[in-house]
Amino acid sequence: MPKTPDVPDAALEPADRSPKKRRIRKETFRPSVFWVGAGIVVPLIGTISSFKVRGKENLPLEGSFVIAPNHYSEIDPLVVGSMLWRHGRQPRFLAKESLFKVPVVGWFLRSSGQVPVSRSHGGRGAPVAQAQHIVDEDYIVVVYPEGTLTRDPDLWPMRGKTGAARIALDYGIPVIPVAHWGTQQIMARYSKKISLFPRKKITFSIGKPVDLDAFRGKPMTATVLNEATETIMRAITHELEALRGEKAPEKRWDPSEHAQSETGRFEG
Repeated sequence: MPKTPDVPDAALEPADRSPKKRRIRKETFRPSVFWVGAGIVVPLIGTISSFKVRGKENLPLEGSFVIAPNHYSEIDPLVVGSMLWRHGRQPRFLAKESLFKVPVVGWFLRSSGQVPVSRSHGGRGAPVAQAQHIVDEDYIVVVYPEGTLTRDPDLWPMRGKTGAARIALDYGIPVIPVAHWGTQQIMARYSKKISLFPRKKITFSIGKPVDLDAFRGKPMTATVLNEATETIMRAITHELEALRGEKAPEKRWDPSEHAQSETGRFEG
């Protein structure tokens, strides 16, 4: 009789039929008008600055959520947008409707999926209604809770507005707090001048999703929204404290107590 060949024990075991881990395709791989802007802005920001990002694991590559950053320089959206793009997500911003009426700029904003917000046509709930399609398509939306550049003299996050909390609670999506520091070396608050050299270092801290469970399922009263917003602002401030190695003031800056304007290009 012919000799039976030796067969390794492993070959006699059932094949591993466990489902393979699905490979996530980065959103930035999908062709879009945003590629044009990203192709210009991202290399430019990379030329004048270097990024150091902590908490990268807290930024999902798929699914819808709110990104809530601190805001203290007019160039913040380009810096934050570049960071998100490098990590595989295309940012969509809630921005004042007037920006969409500017020739060329308005066309690009609309074509790239940015969201116009008109508070005169929808009141305080306008950001929620106009972010509907972003959530439906599993995109992310960047909402600056402060609504404008912080008025705090030392650039700490000031009192927040309720837009980020409204979107998160209305659609049941997470809010991810993001802090960045160093952008003011490129463009200081209220300045129109950009410092190109030497190359600046910008650090980011991406926090874990803000715990808003205590507010979910409740009527969205002013009290609930304000408390949820303060929870978000504390999370952003916590991340910024870690970057700066300092403690923020116990009392958050409130522009209304200092007769200061709270208007800005990016809505919260």
